[in-house]
Amino acid sequence: MGKPVNQSSIEKAVETALKTVIDPELGVDLVNLGLIYNIQVADTHCIVTMTLTTMGCPLGNLLSDQIKAAVTAVNGVTTCRIHLVWDPVWDIHKMSRFAKVALGIHE
Repeated sequence: MGKPVNQSSIEKAVETALKTVIDPELGVDLVNLGLIYNIQVADTHCIVTMTLTTMGCPLGNLLSDQIKAAVTAVNGVTTCRIHLVWDPVWDIHKMSRFAKVALGIHE
């Protein structure tokens, strides 16, 4: 996720919480995989804009539940909506160096 200059402390806390949500197939968290595109918190409502590695990912519902649980565990956030997008398309270049090393990807 590109770090917005004006990311609030609660949005940073949500990002940290999302690092606990691990893609069960890849064993790396969603933030380091580059699947989280944006986090917005207004009042106590959070919108997470994200993508999946592939359309029709069979883990979409499981991940959705885990994301909502992690986000609403952040102090000051009571609801979470996931805005799933397919543009920009995810590819390995969106992954952090940590994720690439963890998955054995060498560029």
